[in-house]
Amino acid sequence: MPSLLGIDSGLTVTKAVIFDIDGTPLAVARRRVTQFIPKARHIERDMDELWSATADAIREAIALSNRPGSDIQGIAATAHGDGIYLLDHERIPLGRAILSLDSRAGAIVDQWMESNVAERAIELTGQIPHVSAPSTLLAWIRDMEPERFKGIGHFLSCKDWLRFCLTGIIGTDRTEASTSFTDVKTQEYSQEALRLFGLQELVHALPPAARSDQIIGRVTREAAHLTGLAEGTPVVAGLHDVTASALGAGGYAKGIVAVIAGTYSINETLSSEPRVDRRWFCRNGIAPGIWNNMSISPASTANYDWFLDKLCAGERTKGEAQGSSIHALLAPEVDAAFDRPSTALFHPYLFGSPYGASASAGFFGLGGWHDRGDMLRAVLEGIAFNHRIHVDALRDGFAFDEARLAGGISRNPLVVQMFADVLGMPVTVTETDEAAAWGAALCAGSGTGIYADPQSDPRDIARIAKTCQPVAARSADYDKRYRVFRQIADAMMPLWPKIAGLAPEQSVADETEARH
Repeated sequence: MPSLLGIDSGLTVTKAVIFDIDGTPLAVARRRVTQFIPKARHIERDMDELWSATADAIREAIALSNRPGSDIQGIAATAHGDGIYLLDHERIPLGRAILSLDSRAGAIVDQWMESNVAERAIELTGQIPHVSAPSTLLAWIRDMEPERFKGIGHFLSCKDWLRFCLTGIIGTDRTEASTSFTDVKTQEYSQEALRLFGLQELVHALPPAARSDQIIGRVTREAAHLTGLAEGTPVVAGLHDVTASALGAGGYAKGIVAVIAGTYSINETLSSEPRVDRRWFCRNGIAPGIWNNMSISPASTANYDWFLDKLCAGERTKGEAQGSSIHALLAPEVDAAFDRPSTALFHPYLFGSPYGASASAGFFGLGGWHDRGDMLRAVLEGIAFNHRIHVDALRDGFAFDEARLAGGISRNPLVVQMFADVLGMPVTVTETDEAAAWGAALCAGSGTGIYADPQSDPRDIARIAKTCQPVAARSADYDKRYRVFRQIADAMMPLWPKIAGLAPEQSVADETEARH
């Protein structure tokens, strides 16, 4: 029976999901991938470990599906965007990959912001440079690791590394190509963009860009041996995970803002013409002539995961022993906290923020009478407030009246209602647990002729969707809390750099392996 494979590789977990062609998930397998933090602000991963983990996940998913690998008709990968995965001239990994949570290049961004580079960048590429953009990281490597820079044969994104491992073909897709070096008007690569960032030497390293649903290669014999896939299975170009998530959740359309609450706070909406602003990235959509306008920051549910890892380890161990989730064990505490007034607020800036690289996380308004449930509520509210910063920015430039929420946090009805109340608009979620992987699978199905195009979703979206309407009284209360949240952040702007200066960046004594 025909099926499709969607690979979704995030910042901590890589997974393989096999779907029936009607959109039903048949099997999912996950592997955690080590994050290395050798210095403050340096967040990396081993590229070979990522491929090995992904290959293991694919093999397990095939076994769990109770179908042979030859049933899979097409494959597409999606993964975290930005960051950088380098190959040398022999197509061998050139050091560890740098993840999109990395902020080592903050000084370069500051220099560009103080010169005319930033303004020229937004005019030319449709986006302000940021700390984990390929342009910024490559400039950092040029300045700080010149020998490594000379050795660059190709630079790729995460999903492009995985499709290279599957097919042996170097390349990317239109959505990923637009992270730094495309002209926002033509949507094609621009050598002027390379020159703007002082990277003209790397013109040879630009990966060829294809449509997200274009077959770019086939599974090699070696990859088939490692994964259990059939040799020769078609592989399409794939796409950036934020676009894949919106597509898989039914939110890839004009008039809708797709809100993906994952490691990053992703908020995006489509337009049929480029419109640039410092508050969002104007990047390529799946099809030519469509732009995906993204307002983002690395400040969403990674903060919630960090809290659980650091302050709820006992419950996690207990849940694993009992076969229940930590979320279920903590639910009574969180529910009780939402039922009572609270002054506790939290800025979810553990890994980055919309306020610049120096911003940091913090609780405000805590009293001795608050408990862990109040803190968890503050973390969840802070995540929603940060999404609102981005959604409000997009509202200034685009018309939409509905949000589509995706991400693990969307499984909690209380949280979905909170997002509706905080954003002041209807929030719809679907029963799609693996939205990004399904978005990738839709591209695989389109490329192999199963679907007419990536947006020809065979599912009955209306049947599997649930919409939460904002409650006026709660929205008014959240407006008050949100204003204070923003006022505190504004007041902290001159203080965050001073806080960062209290502990100058130093090498970590023992390299940290972060398994968030």
